[in-house]
Amino acid sequence: MVRIMIVDDQEMIRLGLRGILAAQQDIDVVADAGDGLQALNLLESHEVDVVLMDLRMPGIDGVETTRRIREKFSPEQLRILVFTTFDNDENVFAALKAGANGFLSKGASPAELVAGIQDVATGGGALSATASAALIGHVAQSQHRPVAPEQSAQLELLTARERDVVVAIAQGLDNQQIADQMFISPYTVKTHANRAMNKLGARDRAQLVSFAYQAGLMDQ
Repeated sequence: MVRIMIVDDQEMIRLGLRGILAAQQDIDVVADAGDGLQALNLLESHEVDVVLMDLRMPGIDGVETTRRIREKFSPEQLRILVFTTFDNDENVFAALKAGANGFLSKGASPAELVAGIQDVATGGGALSATASAALIGHVAQSQHRPVAPEQSAQLELLTARERDVVVAIAQGLDNQQIADQMFISPYTVKTHANRAMNKLGARDRAQLVSFAYQAGLMDQ
């Protein structure tokens, strides 16, 4: 059972999300908060696996709330999935840098939301198409550093299929698109991605994208 806390300043959105998630047998909404400070207080008394975090809120925003949560809880203890209408380059990078594990647009369908929660809860890192494009643009435009010997050694740990999956993720493809391209199942794609994250020490797909560019994998 995945225990969820919803953090959003709009009550109607919180109620709507509760309604969607209540239909899922493996998801339990244990708390909801209307602002960041309330969320931080609730985490003191509730056991939560995934925080569904809005960005624009009164008081401290979602990025600052994420940063403060990370001061107390590691990614292994608690996962954070940003769920917002604001998914431009600056917001995506700020949220992920603060410690978010995934980023979905509020335009996502209920099925995409549930899949994103399940992915993040099991160690993955859901990224919406626009968020993925924003992250890729930010990383790709940053100045490349020389590939460190330890990065080359880490690349050698990947199988050929794992390397192909990492490249596809860094190109902005989702699991279904990668599965269609490689003629394998989405579950197999997720397995390869998770194994690559473990070998590379990446906490989520956002870090896989960064590693792919910084290690020169996209230039090969």
